Formats: sequence, structure tokens, C-alpha cells
Amino acid sequence: MLQKRVIPCLLLHDGGLYKTEKFKKPRYIGDPINAIKIFNEKEVDELMFLDIDASVNNSEPNYQMIQDIASECFMPLCYGGGVKNVEQMKKIYSLGVEKISLSSHAIENLDFIKTAANIFGNQSVIVTIDVKKDFWGKKKIFTHNGKKNTKLEPIDFIKKVESMGAGEIVVNSVDHDGIMEGYDIELLKTIKNEIKVPIIALGGAGKLTHIKDVFEKANVDAVACGSMFVYQGHLKGILINYPPYQQIQELLKK
Repeated sequence: MLQKRVIPCLLLHDGGLYKTEKFKKPRYIGDPINAIKIFNEKEVDELMFLDIDASVNNSEPNYQMIQDIASECFMPLCYGGGVKNVEQMKKIYSLGVEKISLSSHAIENLDFIKTAANIFGNQSVIVTIDVKKDFWGKKKIFTHNGKKNTKLEPIDFIKKVESMGAGEIVVNSVDHDGIMEGYDIELLKTIKNEIKVPIIALGGAGKLTHIKDVFEKANVDAVACGSMFVYQGHLKGILINYPPYQQIQELLKK
């Protein structure tokens, strides 16, 4: 496995696989299980599934869907969406998920990160931070699919998340989501300079050079990509894809 990971990030919505632009205009991509079967064949490093309905609807995670996904997935699997307590986490881990991504509940209750990390281990607990420009053009942390402005400063808050014991932090740029024009390198570089915990960049990948740029310029530990692995061509025809292992390895050579 590569030291630098390249992770497909797939969004669950209305029971299917969707992709968004700036967290808006969800577009149906296909069946999650079919996508997993394709990624299995491509020997993907890791898969991340984020349920974008659960927190907004204040609903339980869809355990049946999680079980179906985990039973088909041959690589390490991360799930996020609607997780609010330890019992839910126990159930999700028991279904075969290796990592759980905490988001809105962890942002509202920092101590939950520490509790989860102490019980399940740091390596199993990820925190996802959605960063977006507010009305004044300042980058703040948002929740509930980019609709609720917490008014939290990303750097200050991520330092607190790190101190609570999160194993990894996903920094998701809402303004770059689905645009396929590259990551928010300046934000990621600033965060990486201040934080020791592994950082996963999400939001903006459109081609392999974007991945190379964010690794080299921001020194992130992993990248997650959505649109790049579900679209083909400038018209964004739907095609689940993943570069050959050797191609990624060559790209990331120093």
C-alpha cells in the first residue's frame, strides 16, 4: 500500500450514490454496491462513505446499508453520517467498518471525540471538518451540509480536535466541492503547518496533477476524491474509475 493514500469518497443520499457541487445539486451516480465492486477490482487503498442525510434529518445511521456495503468491501472502509453516541459506533464497527468519521455531533460536543478515541482507539476515529467562506469571505466551519455556520475558526478548532485524540482529520472544502479545479492548497498548507495529526484533503480533485500538487505543496497525508472517480470527460459522463496502482505510485514519487 502507498504511504500516501488516495481515497474515493462516496456520498449516500436517498439510498443511492450521489455527487454534489458545493454541497448543492445532488446528482444520482448509481448503486453503492456496484461502485464497491468496481473499486474492489481496482485495488483501491481505502473507501470512504458519507451519508449526507442522517445528520440533517436527525436520523439513525442506515445500518442495513452499512452492512451491505461492508460485506462487499475488500479494502479498509470508513463510514460517516448521523453518529451521535458510543452505542451507534459499536454497532457500526460490528458490521465490519474499520473507521468512523464524526462530524456535526463532534463539533458540538468535543468531549465525544475523546470518549470515542479512548474506547475504540485513535486510529478508528476520524473527524470531518467542512470549511466554507461565510458572507464576509472568511473561512469558517459549517455543519448540516454546509447550511449551518458554526462561526468556528478552522485552525483553532482543528487544534482542539487534535488534542481530543482524533486519529485523522478530513478537511473538506465546500467551496471546492465538485468543481474539479484543485484543492484549497493554501488552507491545507496552513493547517498542516500547525497540526501533527494526519490530514486528509477533500474537495476539488479533477485530475491526477491536482493530487500531486496537494501532496507536494500542502504535505497532506492522504487525499480523498469524489467527482474525479465517478465522472469522465468535460461533460461529466458517469463512469466509476480509479487510476492503476502503478500510475499513482509513479505520480507520487519524489
